[in-house]
Amino acid sequence: MARVADGDYHLLQRRRPWSWWRPLLGTLLLGVLVLVVVQVVLVLVFLLGYVATGTTSAAGLEAALDRIADTGDVTPVSLAYLNLSLAAAIPVTMLVALLLHRQRPGWLASVAGRLRWRWLLVCLGLSVVALVATIVVSALVPETSDSSVSGELNDWTSTTRDFVLVVLLLTPLQAAGEEYAFRGYLTQAFGGLFGNRWVALLVPALLFALAHGAQDAPVFVDRFAFGLVAGYLVIATGGLEAGIAMHVLNNWLAFGLALAFGDMSSALNPTGGSWWSLPVTLTQSLVYLALAVAVARRMGIGNRAEPGILEPSIPRV
Repeated sequence: MARVADGDYHLLQRRRPWSWWRPLLGTLLLGVLVLVVVQVVLVLVFLLGYVATGTTSAAGLEAALDRIADTGDVTPVSLAYLNLSLAAAIPVTMLVALLLHRQRPGWLASVAGRLRWRWLLVCLGLSVVALVATIVVSALVPETSDSSVSGELNDWTSTTRDFVLVVLLLTPLQAAGEEYAFRGYLTQAFGGLFGNRWVALLVPALLFALAHGAQDAPVFVDRFAFGLVAGYLVIATGGLEAGIAMHVLNNWLAFGLALAFGDMSSALNPTGGSWWSLPVTLTQSLVYLALAVAVARRMGIGNRAEPGILEPSIPRV
């Protein structure tokens, strides 16, 4: 039997066996699996789908693959591909945690050793309250130029319908995948490696912002701040539920506005960010943070594993 060395979420990897190289190797393995292996598997799956629907010529398949990878001209299929590639981080992080740390999947979700579904649903409701505060603040700050949103309502088309289905069904999995990777495995990896909650908070938030590629300074700061708030929520509430709920609503809102008043390509590739957008997004994050922490305390949501919890050791693979 292996006893949990410390009950804080960011230290849950510090259980027998523990070696400094495990989180480093795990971080590298996580990147390779998500960025290379998962992409290859998904490409093969999408190719089989195209073949099954009648696209058999080499030129046709090559053009289809180009459309999937083109984030500059987003289609429902390419958005589905992107969402699935990020959602794959959920099983990948679980696999890495199991193989390298002999850690059961539930310990990535929370200090309770499982995903706390009731708390997750409460957090979704709190995120809606934070959204209302955001709308109020957005009405007070100067208007910003946002190429993804216009003042005119878009027409409803079959493409819009397909986008809506992808956003409703796959975007929650995409958001959860990013949380399992950055606020889950990486928080525990750097927390265990350095034994410091601030390192466990700052490094994954920075990597999260950098992972979004080239971006203007205001957009980068906004994403870094989002990562900090989501990371703090993980440590304060002892699990990923609050961060997942905030991430899901944030993406639903961004994609919903793009479908209603703009275009999806601009929403996925924001440029020309304005510093005036930060008060709006920070209001949403900070109001949600305050609500989630307060309600978690009132509900008695634990942020540490019970000291008497024992987890059976998993044999070496």
